Amino acid sequence: MENYNIRKRVLITGGAGFLGSHLCETLLNQGVEVLCLDNYFTGTKDNIKRLFDNPSFELLRHDVTFPLYVEVDEIYNLACPASPIHYQHDPVQTTKTSVHGAINMLGLAKRVRAKIFQASTSEVYGDPEVHPQVETYWGNVNPIGVRSCYDEGKRCAETLFFDYHRQHKLRIKVGRLFNTYGPRMHPNDGRVVSNFIVQALQGIPITIYGDGSQTRSFCYVDDLIRLMVLFMESGDDLTGPMNMGNPNEFTILELAEHVTEMVGSSSEIIFKELPADDPKQRSADISIAKNKLGWEPTTQLKEGLRYTIDYFDNFLSENK
Repeated sequence: MENYNIRKRVLITGGAGFLGSHLCETLLNQGVEVLCLDNYFTGTKDNIKRLFDNPSFELLRHDVTFPLYVEVDEIYNLACPASPIHYQHDPVQTTKTSVHGAINMLGLAKRVRAKIFQASTSEVYGDPEVHPQVETYWGNVNPIGVRSCYDEGKRCAETLFFDYHRQHKLRIKVGRLFNTYGPRMHPNDGRVVSNFIVQALQGIPITIYGDGSQTRSFCYVDDLIRLMVLFMESGDDLTGPMNMGNPNEFTILELAEHVTEMVGSSSEIIFKELPADDPKQRSADISIAKNKLGWEPTTQLKEGLRYTIDYFDNFLSENK
């Protein structure tokens, strides 16, 4: 009998988005067959057009709130708008994407016996009373606020993943993603890195909500994707939840100053009212990723910002 080399086939939901497109590229470079699924609410074909000629790449337009019947070995469930502007646009649909999407992808994984990764979020910690945030912290989330569709949707998705793991012995990986930035971020997603860079490049005022003293930790996309793949390749006993981010903490005002300096922009910094339930501190404790997988981010903030500024500079030039 001939020994055929059957390659691993991986489904990436939200594959045409910021993170998904980078993950598609990484896995294709590893010789994996990739099925990219997206409904293009925030994702775009421009993010993945360089992959169209790759015979190992397949694109499917589909919404995860509806069941899917495909044959795959692994699933990365990344589908969900991740910025407040996008997820608050249709909060009911956001909750459905997290909850129904998780149910449908878990059902698929159960049917085909696939290993499945859930892109959860640091927002499950809410406005934290523990700092830095460790995975054992249960969070401080407002269940009825304007951010709840995302925060609670992701928390419910985590519940579903662990119940499928306990009840059906499903092989799961749950990663809590902290602020990630890099090329292919949506220019109008309202997140601080893309906001500040676009405003600085256009020479318009840089908008800070609150007094700028709130903190975030920013992870460059290449570092995050590397951890995502390492986590997925690890043994079945390592289920997570696992924090995935850069522990180096910066104030929003520091970020704005870095961006204006690097762009050489004359944009003034203006301050507006802080949105409801906006976390005042956000920093990842990455002890599990470091100790279990030997992972640490290697891209410093200014290095990653340079790559991201160059991307947006080219993007704005091409889309005038």
